[in-house]
Amino acid sequence: MTNLRLRLSLLALLALQLSTWQWGVSYEQFLTLSGYLAINFMSLTMILAVRPAYLESILGGLDQMYHLHKWTGILAVIFALGHWLIEMADDVLKTLFGKDRSLRESDFTGLLDGLQDMAEDLGEPSLYLLIALVTITLVRWIPYRFWRYLHRVMPLIYIALAAHALLLAPMIWWQQATGWLMAVLMVGGTIASVQSLTGQIGRTHRWKGLVQSVKQASQNTIEVVCDMGKSWPGHKAGQFALVSFDAGEGAHPFTLSSADQKNGLLSFQIKALGDYTRTLPGVIKSGSKVTIEGPYGCFKPENGRAKAQQIWVAGGIGITPFLAALENRMLTRVEIYPEVTLHYCTQTVQGDPNVLRLKNLAEHLPQITLMVYDNQKDQRLSADQLHIHSKKADIWFCGPQGLASALRQDLKNHQASLRFHQERFEFR
Repeated sequence: MTNLRLRLSLLALLALQLSTWQWGVSYEQFLTLSGYLAINFMSLTMILAVRPAYLESILGGLDQMYHLHKWTGILAVIFALGHWLIEMADDVLKTLFGKDRSLRESDFTGLLDGLQDMAEDLGEPSLYLLIALVTITLVRWIPYRFWRYLHRVMPLIYIALAAHALLLAPMIWWQQATGWLMAVLMVGGTIASVQSLTGQIGRTHRWKGLVQSVKQASQNTIEVVCDMGKSWPGHKAGQFALVSFDAGEGAHPFTLSSADQKNGLLSFQIKALGDYTRTLPGVIKSGSKVTIEGPYGCFKPENGRAKAQQIWVAGGIGITPFLAALENRMLTRVEIYPEVTLHYCTQTVQGDPNVLRLKNLAEHLPQITLMVYDNQKDQRLSADQLHIHSKKADIWFCGPQGLASALRQDLKNHQASLRFHQERFEFR
């Protein structure tokens, strides 16, 4: 999701919530509005966390869904912190803006009164835990294999905060659209929390198989072929899957580097980019068990606009979705594919097996023009080298964020109508 699409999505969600709000100026208005937005954004965060399939195509893929999930979570923390600060400054705000007695919390008796007191007591410690977990997630202090267990506490925090919001909300809300919207979102968030706590997320898209082969493709990259049998539903070029070779480590996203040949064989190129991927060559072998969830993603280079210049840009291991797309062209042999210029940036041409593979594919696909850049020879790709000559251009990018940012910056003032497609694999 581009920054523009992300901003528009967040603004739309904010506008939807504010459209139901009964505006006024008082201490209670500030307090309840901040709490209302906090629990609503937290509910949205939980709903997005369960990877609802119907939202994937709307948001442009699971990677974009998680990017939105990250920012709804950040906004939830901001509004929750604002809610707490407003409550801490209640005397000052009441003096400045007065009180609105219609927005007082509901008055209960008996059991509900006790639950209300408990919900109020849970609010502050839950906020502290929420801030701590979101901070740990953003700064990445903890390795993924430990962080994912910490993150499982989030549904419990949500349930505590949802109880706080439900029992302390003004009674008048339940007669207005304000309360109805909050109720719908909290029901969705609670269902999502139960799914998370019981391990149901992604279960219907999970498949078990065996590693068929592991090959050292280059000095820091291995190629893993998995046999998923006849149960695999098939995939499209450019999609990815959440792959787990170790139940203790959990699943990691890897792009499918081969076209779907209807035989259940899936190929992944995995580069040693972190602690986990560096250990894989010594951990997995032929016959190892593998669990794959997916396929996910809407990064489909073949889905360009009509009459738009098609430009594919790959950096390093980012070549994988384009390898699958080229293989798919070889298998289908459709003559109506548009012409494409593929720019491949590699650390060094010598010893890179993908260079030879790309050249062989390009030789058999006349619509493909291949350009290779050797970083070791100081061959750097710039926006000028993309040679955009059409009024419309679709740029499909997969590679390092630094290269993407540089190209986006250089293309900012370009006269052509540009669309820059890029996946985001930062799932935390």
